[in-house]
Formats: sequence, structure tokens, C-alpha cells
Amino acid sequence: MDLPNDATLRNIFNLETIAVIGCSTNPSKAAHNIPLYMHKQGYNVVPINPNTTENIFGQTTYDSIAEIPEKIDIVNIFRPPSEIPSLMEEILHRNDSNIIWMQSGISHMEATKLAESQGRVVIQDECLMVEHRRITNH
Repeated sequence: MDLPNDATLRNIFNLETIAVIGCSTNPSKAAHNIPLYMHKQGYNVVPINPNTTENIFGQTTYDSIAEIPEKIDIVNIFRPPSEIPSLMEEILHRNDSNIIWMQSGISHMEATKLAESQGRVVIQDECLMVEHRRITNH
């Protein structure tokens, strides 16, 4: 999907909980800094990273999206395109997570079509932080 119009983006940015698949503990990586920015903007950022037991941003870090007990509004993905189909399957098993946002450089047309056919809004190859700053003037 192309980037939604600004009114739709405003509605997306009024949501509260962002699950971040591939959230990093390394402050030099975008997969750390972008979720940290969203956390500092007041969002409930739920990190997903099976390679660490460390809490990120003071939050419990989960191995997969299936383990998260709370409602998820947005799924922000920082994983290579080759992993998107299996990640999309996990996301689509949930009844929430209606917004799926793949970061800059990440896209997968088949997985996107599948998610959109199930009523999900999918944004590909766009930076969540850049769009948040643009829409909210931060």
C-alpha cells in the first residue's frame, strides 16, 4: 500500500500500543532509536526480540507477537523482507494489530496483499518516526 493520506495517518498516530518486531537493544541501530522515539512520544512500545532476555525501554521483551497478552494497535517491523511472510502469518492470527508498518527498505507484496485481504492496513518501506514527526510537527 502507498502511504495513507494525512487524515488516516493522524488516526493511526492516535492509537496507543506499538509492537516492534526486531526491536534492538543496540542504541546505534534504527531498530532501537525509532521505537525509543515513539516511546518518548508516549506510546506503549512492546519490544519483540527472541535474541535477548533484556528489557528494552523498561518493557518486557517478548520472543514473538503471539506471546503478547495486551491489545496491539500497530505492528512495526524491523526484519528482512525474507522473514515477512512468516511474520505476517503470526500477526494475522491475532484479532488486533490492524495496522502493519514495515520500516524503510522493507516490503513484501504477497504478504501485504494477504494482510489487506483480511482488512489490515499495511504500510511498506516507510519510516514510522519520519511520518510521525511530519504529521505531529515534532
